[in-house]
Amino acid sequence: MRALLPFPDISPEIFAISLFGFEFALRWYALAYIVGILLGWRLVVLAVQTPRLWPNSTAVMTKTQIEDLLTWVIIGVILGGRLGYVAFYQPAYYLQNPSEILAVWQGGMAFHGGLLGVVFAGLIYTWRHDIPRLSAADIMALGVPPGLLLGRLANFINAELWGRPTDVPWAVAFPTDAAQDCPGVVGICGRHPSQLYEAGLEGLLLGAVLIWMVWRLGALKTPGRIAGMFFAGYGAARFLVEFVRQPDAQFISDGNPLGLAWQVGAWGLTMGQILSLPMILLGLWLMARARRSG
Repeated sequence: MRALLPFPDISPEIFAISLFGFEFALRWYALAYIVGILLGWRLVVLAVQTPRLWPNSTAVMTKTQIEDLLTWVIIGVILGGRLGYVAFYQPAYYLQNPSEILAVWQGGMAFHGGLLGVVFAGLIYTWRHDIPRLSAADIMALGVPPGLLLGRLANFINAELWGRPTDVPWAVAFPTDAAQDCPGVVGICGRHPSQLYEAGLEGLLLGAVLIWMVWRLGALKTPGRIAGMFFAGYGAARFLVEFVRQPDAQFISDGNPLGLAWQVGAWGLTMGQILSLPMILLGLWLMARARRSG
């Protein structure tokens, strides 16, 4: 019998209360968003309040501007994440059910869409306030990893976005019916805890690298360097984890059991890998550009 790690007995809801016939619940996923945004905001504020980190010892934004930009970022994350999920993962369904496009409470958000939403919001804000865009991109990138770390941990607690079936010693037996639907597996199905892989790579490791680059290497003095590392680092981490992450069900078929969105014979890429490649290229270009200008 294969060794499996049991799924921890943690409820997706931290607590729930009933008021006037309505039930209100605080879920780990919502808390992850809230705490991740607060930690990212605090990290960015700390950076703009440290003059030595910036060219000519002058930050490109004030604390007040950071707080104003945060509102734009939150809107960009929600709208971009939802529209990205609709466009990248289930366009046919939502073309037939357009009234459900903005129904975020039903679930379905895409990181790459949320990223595009944040980029768009940042472009508008920096244009309106005449803020150097590459430096603004750097400090925005610095604030993202805490949210990624906590969001992926919340995905694990919710028993969602799990990995492919595996027999590695740390395989996790996720409790949902969908997670236990593993063709060819007899008994309990163990899967890669891909949410934890992503939490470690996209959140913890990438966040530590960015903090080290900012406070030890003075990377904010060369605009575009931090943003480039974030784009390349996240893209590479997501590309690698996609090899063991279960793809979305709409991409899986009898002739395509790996759920490849682009396939040539036995080779191909998942949708997550396709969306990550432009991030890697953009990140490498930004870092090369920063190195030349530095």
